[in-house]
Amino acid sequence: MTDQQTPVGELQSIPALLARNVARFGQRPAYREKEYGIWQSWTWAEAAEEIRALALGLLALGLKPGEHVAIIGRNRPAHYWSMMAAQMCGAVPVPLYQDAVAEEMAYVLGHCGARFVICGDQEQVDKVLEVGQTVEGAEQIIYTDKRGMRKYDHSHMNALADVQAEGRAAAQRLGPQLDALIAGLDYDSTCVMLYTSGTTGKPKGVVLSNRNIIETAKNTAEFDRLDHREEIVAYLPMAWVGDFIFSMGQAVWSGFTVNCPEGAHTMMTDMREIGPTYFFAPPRVFEGQLTSVMIRMEDAGRVKRWLFRRGMEIARRAGPALLDGKSVPLGDRLAYGLGRIFVFGPLKNTLGLSRVRVGYTAGEAIGPEIFDFYRSLGINLKQLYGQTEASVFITQQPDGQVRSDTVGVPSPGVEVRIGENGEVYYRSPGTFVEYFKNADSTASTKDAQGWVATGDAGFFEEATGHLRIIDRAKDVGRMADGSMFAPKYVENKLKFYPNILEAVVIGNGREYCTAMINIDLSAVGNWAERNNISYGSYQELAAHPQVYATVRAHVEEVNRSVAEDPMLAGCQVHRFLVLHKELDPDDGEMTRTRKVRRAVINEKFADLVGALYDGSSSIYTETEVTYEDGRKGSIKATLRIEDVPVFGQTAQQKVAAE
Repeated sequence: MTDQQTPVGELQSIPALLARNVARFGQRPAYREKEYGIWQSWTWAEAAEEIRALALGLLALGLKPGEHVAIIGRNRPAHYWSMMAAQMCGAVPVPLYQDAVAEEMAYVLGHCGARFVICGDQEQVDKVLEVGQTVEGAEQIIYTDKRGMRKYDHSHMNALADVQAEGRAAAQRLGPQLDALIAGLDYDSTCVMLYTSGTTGKPKGVVLSNRNIIETAKNTAEFDRLDHREEIVAYLPMAWVGDFIFSMGQAVWSGFTVNCPEGAHTMMTDMREIGPTYFFAPPRVFEGQLTSVMIRMEDAGRVKRWLFRRGMEIARRAGPALLDGKSVPLGDRLAYGLGRIFVFGPLKNTLGLSRVRVGYTAGEAIGPEIFDFYRSLGINLKQLYGQTEASVFITQQPDGQVRSDTVGVPSPGVEVRIGENGEVYYRSPGTFVEYFKNADSTASTKDAQGWVATGDAGFFEEATGHLRIIDRAKDVGRMADGSMFAPKYVENKLKFYPNILEAVVIGNGREYCTAMINIDLSAVGNWAERNNISYGSYQELAAHPQVYATVRAHVEEVNRSVAEDPMLAGCQVHRFLVLHKELDPDDGEMTRTRKVRRAVINEKFADLVGALYDGSSSIYTETEVTYEDGRKGSIKATLRIEDVPVFGQTAQQKVAAE
């Protein structure tokens, strides 16, 4: 392509790109899936045949152009094929989060009015049937996995393989109709509708066109020199825009291979077997991997622990510079080479990241300590900044210009400006078309010139032109003394410690900051086992005096670090408590992408917030929880509140803390 807006030839849709890939890469692997411990593979030619059969089957069942097709399930080739098959028919794919409870699913299905729902397995079918009692619209259910489905009423239900068989049988009759529908797709046809995470209200349906997805995929693939030889692992929720742009947009544009792991329980093994060259993960995945590494090191022998600590000292000193092609003293270079043989190489292989050429993290800010850890291993991890409404990409970090405190420069074709109030605005070929059935929100988010308000506060560095994101604009505030309050900055530092899974910092408009902290059950549980400490529940472990002492030490270390930043020194945590339960999307405390819903937490834990500020040393509380089967219950606990030293504070702040 020579123009940001006009594609070459007829490549104006995902199905058109699929046909191009069959012609160009026909016998190369397009999709792999691991099932029952065995990898199955489909070439581009084989995948195209499967997709066409499914599209013909959907037409035979009565799917019409413009209708919405919901897809619910784990990452499987058949589900990516379902999205492309729906597009071929002129319909709009709408992937949903597979762990969504029935209530969340009911809202999305009711809002988009999907007549066709493609489910991964029996569990998803059951949720759709439950929703069907209150939501009209879902007339045809198609399921991928046949296990457990034999005794269901199949009058409006079919196995995906059977729909494909019907499509193949109807190929001669419906083929010309399907070809006409595919030919009718253009750059302005809807490619997908993805629902936002809904941190502040009901999720919104973001309508993205072929122009949005293809232009973004083309520009960003060229930015990182992606081609058909890349291997990626598709494991993130299919309803998330990140998975769609990587596993669908860039994959089809570049022609690379999408690998679907068997499940979360085999993810690390599958990563090692595939060895992805292009890898994306939100911060929580990198945090989880680091926690796993630290737990293993605690269990290792004395010699291995010494080697690891010594190796990481060298890695932090020399790794990032070597990665960026900078000059490194010969001694450090040799030491790093030995570390690569005995420490970094085995560790990268354990993580499945040995072959990663380009890695990205996004979704929320990653702690600088975590980011630097992976860079020091020689993994080319970079940050990008984006959102659903931008088809992901707003900024990216060019090779050689990677830092933990910025999110890079505007992606190719993207314009970025900072508003008078510090809010970040952008416009690009990837800018969404509209919010489905929500003209008011569309108008308030995107103006007549195409500029979109991100809701994030940030600024450009004059020296480098890199964008720095401070926090969500609505979350950035002021302390009572006028100093800046940016909770995410402190929370990310806290989450660097393997013992801390989640943290919520409070302080806007107040004299000082406090925090509510979730421990990481796997990390702290491992510590308890090593020290012969028995516990019967998460609640009991979280309340253990030694756990509190450990968390207190972490908070104190973070305060020392925060005190070094003059702009944010006022965000040091003065008091904290360890929560008696994990924050959970099922309880509405987090989104499905694990973003904290601050308003919900402030309301739900109002008694805890009050105790953090009224000088109490403990607080009794009862909290409603949702069990896996949907039942409600409550947890009762008395939580201890502890004070933490702060550093470099003014006399006024010290008085306020006391």
